[in-house]
Amino acid sequence: MVMPEAARRWSRQMVFALPDDRNRYELIDGELIVTPSPAPPHQLLVAGLFASLQPYLTRTGAGLILCSPADLAFGEDEILQPDLFVLPAPVPGPLTSWHEVTALLLAIEVLSPSTARWDRGLKRRRYQRARVAGTGSSTPTPGWWSAGAQATPGPRSST
Repeated sequence: MVMPEAARRWSRQMVFALPDDRNRYELIDGELIVTPSPAPPHQLLVAGLFASLQPYLTRTGAGLILCSPADLAFGEDEILQPDLFVLPAPVPGPLTSWHEVTALLLAIEVLSPSTARWDRGLKRRRYQRARVAGTGSSTPTPGWWSAGAQATPGPRSST
């Protein structure tokens, strides 16, 4: 269950001071969004999408695909955790801090009942304001993954 904290305006420092409780914390426009750790179907879809996109990005040199947790920020008092994201080429040297990420080519959110409202609304608008070239969402559907299958998901997706 997603729990927004609307009683006060949160800062990055306040969020980073919270105990590590295995929840996922995101901060957008001072609003704290807390979600539970992703479930296995969610993570399997993330892995399948990563495995599908990574060869293309390597072959073309278009960018570098990574997955969260990542603590990305495109403004003050912000923490974004896209499920998958692509850094545009050329990728600056070896990354040592998420603060070095200043632009994204693509942000992908895998929708779940606890995150869909935020992913489709507040987060998508924030990615658009940050001029992320592409945003997308995908939803795991029953039967898209079978044991031993190649990492080639067949999810529903929208851009």
